[in-house]
Amino acid sequence: MVLKLLVGRFVKITEENMAFWFLFILLLGLATYLMVQRSVARITRTPVWLLWLVLMTPAFLLSGWTLIYGAKQPPPPGLILWSVFVCTVLYWALFQWGRQVPRDTQTDEAQTSASESQPTIQPIPEPIVRPIEPTEETQLRNCFPWSVYYVQNIEYRPQSVICRGQLRTKASNAYQQIKTNIEAQFGDRFLLIFQEGFNGKPFFVLVPNTQAAKQTDTPRRNQERLTRPGLALMLLVATLITTTLVGVENAGVTLPPIWQIGSLFKLLSNPDVLFKGLPYALGLMAILGTHELGHYLTAKFYKIRSTLPYFIPVPFFLGTFGAFIQMRSPIPNRKALFDISIAGPIAGFVVTLPLLIWGLAHSDVVSLTEKPDF
Repeated sequence: MVLKLLVGRFVKITEENMAFWFLFILLLGLATYLMVQRSVARITRTPVWLLWLVLMTPAFLLSGWTLIYGAKQPPPPGLILWSVFVCTVLYWALFQWGRQVPRDTQTDEAQTSASESQPTIQPIPEPIVRPIEPTEETQLRNCFPWSVYYVQNIEYRPQSVICRGQLRTKASNAYQQIKTNIEAQFGDRFLLIFQEGFNGKPFFVLVPNTQAAKQTDTPRRNQERLTRPGLALMLLVATLITTTLVGVENAGVTLPPIWQIGSLFKLLSNPDVLFKGLPYALGLMAILGTHELGHYLTAKFYKIRSTLPYFIPVPFFLGTFGAFIQMRSPIPNRKALFDISIAGPIAGFVVTLPLLIWGLAHSDVVSLTEKPDF
């Protein structure tokens, strides 16, 4: 029953905003294709277009139903529910089917198949791989000044180096000082983790930075791939268009349907009509954009790799589903996590408060009816 009501509400919104529906499908399809290409193209052999088609199938089914039966007749709830479920399972199955085998595994399989055709030879046990060479231990110890953190024991693990000792100063000061020393000696070769043990004594862990090797050859090109300014700008413009159109409708202007393209462009070519929707669009995007910029700039301050803010345009509801960033580096400590998390709401509040005051000052006061219609 609840799903039926939600579907009916969605179709009602679609009917009132039919002018934006096909634009939404176009933008959604383009954004979905870029996200699939960016996220899974390197780790699966399944064609990107096939994965994209599976993800877009529910939207295509809903669009086809609306075109055939009209927006007044809502689709069966089972159509949407089952299409989402089946497409999710099918996407996962296709992704796993084309999952690429890591190079190390391929090498091991090749060696195994080659060894089957040859006489069995007892393998010689290989020495344990250590993240640093024995000659580098002196450099590592020099990164821990005795007045900051006195190292008493260094434990070598196959994928990490654990430094245990006594803390001689504040934890935040010790982390920053030792992190600076580690970067000066080893560059971006390691990620430094500082945490407290079960005995209450803090210790440092050096973990090899797997992303450093990927960025060594072409760091500038990888940085451009991470930020993707073209994609961010395209989504920004698309969201500005959708929020402006929603703002125009909120101002009381009825937009013609999408098939009356001449009337639609004629109406939107009037600057007065667009100016009615710009205050809503610019205000909403300023709040969302400043919120995400707060996260982004704070992440850059802590040297955490992150994407630019990406807006999500939709042709109905508020004109957007918001904005987001993606962080691609581990968060070094709890202080950085807290600062990155709180920076967004604070930055958004700083912009929201004056916009709220401006909106109230320019609002029309109307009397409330005796029986509100909910």
